[in-house]
Parts: sequence; structure tokens; C-alpha cells
Amino acid sequence: MNTLLHVNSRGTVTLPKSVRKLLGLSNDGGIVMVNVRENDVVLQPAVAFPVEMYTDARLAEFDAAEAELGKRLAKRGKK
Repeated sequence: MNTLLHVNSRGTVTLPKSVRKLLGLSNDGGIVMVNVRENDVVLQPAVAFPVEMYTDARLAEFDAAEAELGKRLAKRGKK
């Protein structure tokens, strides 16, 4: 598919509906990876996953919860 796009003064490009549909982008937005290869610009659908950075206190909470679960499962297995 070849489509001409206009780049406005702010550098914004609007993807036509047909291109958004082809890329599987929904009406409420989406993430697109832009790769520049020599004189070509390649757009690919992308996915972003949230990343949580855990503090030592939060890791201790996980350890405590896991230990408690282990105790409960051990009790359940003894019955």
C-alpha cells in the first residue's frame, strides 16, 4: 500500500483510517515503532508493557506473602 501523507509544521503526521486499520490500531490510539532505514521510514505496530521498579520493602512484602501462602498450602496438604 502506498499513501502520501502530509507532515505539518509541528512534524505531525496523521495516518489515514485505512493505514490504521492495516496496522491494527484502534480509534483510541496505539503505539507505533518508527524505524528509519536509509531514505525509508518504516512504521510497525508495537506494544508497551508497564514496568514496576520494586523497592526492598516491596520485595519483602512479596517474600512474606509467598511464605504465608507456602504455610497455608502445607497445612492443606496435611489434611
